[in-house]
Amino acid sequence: MMKTISYSKARQNLSATMVNVIEDKIPILITRQKGKPCVLISLEEYESLEETAYLLRSPANAKRLMHSIEELRSRRFGTASKGESLK
Repeated sequence: MMKTISYSKARQNLSATMVNVIEDKIPILITRQKGKPCVLISLEEYESLEETAYLLRSPANAKRLMHSIEELRSRRFGTASKGESLK
């Protein structure tokens, strides 16, 4: 769940706020009295989101990735095809 703080609190505690975002891996919604809110997110999380969006941009690649995820999940829960071993 995303935390929410005011612009004033974010400004007063910017360093600590940034540390929390990085360590907790949870974005923070920063609200303003006059203006739209924004989200503070770690660079690592941002890059992960960008890579995921890039990989899912191609419908064919998205289908392959989803199939691979389903395959991994089925193996994790112990369903293997005939001739396959569970690890």
